[in-house]
This record gives sequence, structure tokens and C-alpha cells, in this order.
Amino acid sequence: MAFELPKIKYAYDALEPHIDARTMEIHHTKHHQGYTNKLNDAIKGTDLEGKTIENILINLDKDNKAVRNNGGGFYNHSLFWEIMNPEKGRLSGDLKDAIEAKYGSFDAFKDEFSKAAATQFGSGWAWLCVHKGGKVEVCSSPNQDNPLMPGVGCGGTPILGLDVWEHAYYLNYQNRRPDYIEAFFNVINWNEVERRYAEAK
Repeated sequence: MAFELPKIKYAYDALEPHIDARTMEIHHTKHHQGYTNKLNDAIKGTDLEGKTIENILINLDKDNKAVRNNGGGFYNHSLFWEIMNPEKGRLSGDLKDAIEAKYGSFDAFKDEFSKAAATQFGSGWAWLCVHKGGKVEVCSSPNQDNPLMPGVGCGGTPILGLDVWEHAYYLNYQNRRPDYIEAFFNVINWNEVERRYAEAK
């Protein structure tokens, strides 16, 4: 069965003023749709057809650039829409404990994540990942790579990701990536991030 563009559970304007409606619409209907279509083209008629996106990425052939770029783009954006929410939540529970155990405080984690996002050269993503056993780690990756792929970033399972490709923020923030990163923290769906942490640890 072919991959389909996932629906976003909130309106395109729901994250304003932090992320504007026009950027959300273009990002979802053009960029994410493009990755979805090209991923389906890349796996059609191969033994990857019918596998989950996670399975495809974990067992990625590094020389298969079409699957790497478009499979990564499909997975990354699918995660991205899910971990945002117009109703700002609060970090709590086991994930809060894991973050504080690793970084000392939420503010120190936020600084580390923001630094990973701000210093990723060119296009890419910043991630919070969980390793088996429950330890967490922040890292970044170029292009549409993610830590599910062999040898990318900090490994583990991504539970929070921030897109720092210019198409994710340029209409509203132009070259002010740090402002976009700061705004992102106002729309994180911590309930979903915590759910993913519990599932993956």
C-alpha cells in the first residue's frame, strides 16, 4: 500500500503567530506531498513496498538516495505535525525526569536543543531522541536525514524534531532562524512527545 500524506489535526492558522498559516499550507501540501509522492515512486516494485517507513529507514541502503531523501522527508514531516499543537502544554512525568537527568534542567535542555537547531549548517533538523532504557539525547542531522538511519546523529528514536530548512520559516522569519526556534517552543505538544517517549524507551 502506498504512503499517503497524513492529515494535520489542527487548522493551518492554529499555530499563529508562531508559525503562519501560509507557511503551514505550503509546507504540508507542497513539500510534504512532494516527499510522499517521490517516496512512493522510489519504492514502487521493490521489496520495500508494503514495509513501514520506520522499517525502511532503520534498514536503509545508504546508496539509495531517492529513498533516503524522500523517505526521510516523509517520516520527518509526519512527526513534525504531530508534535506541535496550538494549546501549549507542559513537560511532565518520566520525560521531564529524563531530560533533567541528562541536562540538569529544562532551560539547559532548551539551550542545547536550540543550539543544535541554530548551528545545523544549511538545511536539516534538530532532534530529541530516546535510547532503549529511557536516556535522552539532543542532536542534529543534515537534509532529510534522521537518527533512525544507520550512523546518523545520536541514534535512538526521534520523539521531538524541528525542521530548520528555510521553507519551514522563511516567509515569516526570513533569515532569523533563532527567532523561529524560540517560537517553536510555544507550540510543542508535550503530551505527544511524552507518549512517544513512553512507547520508545
